[in-house]
Amino acid sequence: MSDRPKLTARQQQILDLIQSAITRTGAPPTRAEIANELGFRSANAAEEHLQALARKGVIELVSGTSRGIRLRSDAVRSINAARGTHFHLPIAGLSHLTLPLIGRVAAGSPILAQEHVDQTYTLEGSLFSHRPDYLLKVRGMSMRDAGIMDGDLLAVQATREARSGQIVVARLGDEVTVKRLRRTGNAIELLPENPDYPVIRVEPGEPFEIEGLAVGLIRNTMLM
Repeated sequence: MSDRPKLTARQQQILDLIQSAITRTGAPPTRAEIANELGFRSANAAEEHLQALARKGVIELVSGTSRGIRLRSDAVRSINAARGTHFHLPIAGLSHLTLPLIGRVAAGSPILAQEHVDQTYTLEGSLFSHRPDYLLKVRGMSMRDAGIMDGDLLAVQATREARSGQIVVARLGDEVTVKRLRRTGNAIELLPENPDYPVIRVEPGEPFEIEGLAVGLIRNTMLM
């Protein structure tokens, strides 16, 4: 017998939506976004389906955050393989990655400079939505509601390009920060996922550079 989780049609819709959102933006959807996309009357209906998926071992729910949904990679891979669907969550033909962990970044120096590497980790490639180039230690709680907590290790794909809505690693002058990108006309806004933190607005001509794109997250306790 197969130990693959058996999902209802609605549960499968929600799982597909979660995978699609992570592939597209680097983060899972909120309950409200799930409800809006699938025509539920309230976010509570989405929560009930998420709880069912968690009981079946397909996802893990992180309390206290609006985007606190984590995919359980083995179960999701099994379901996708059985259906013949292909999301970019597993990295085909790749079992392990060795990634440098970047600590504090010195002002004005490349993020991957050797002096910034605290240590390296070997991790399962299927943990990530796209192949990452490095891990960045998260400092502070400005992205709390995206499920990104102080001390977490953010998996980052090095790139200079990103779309509105994606979570990026950005350099503002001498500071490196993790925020959600929003392009507004000629200006750029870096949005926190915590109302206690301000939106950062970057005007044309101000020093700004995208360093990378968030493609996964490792809770530090997973590595202990």
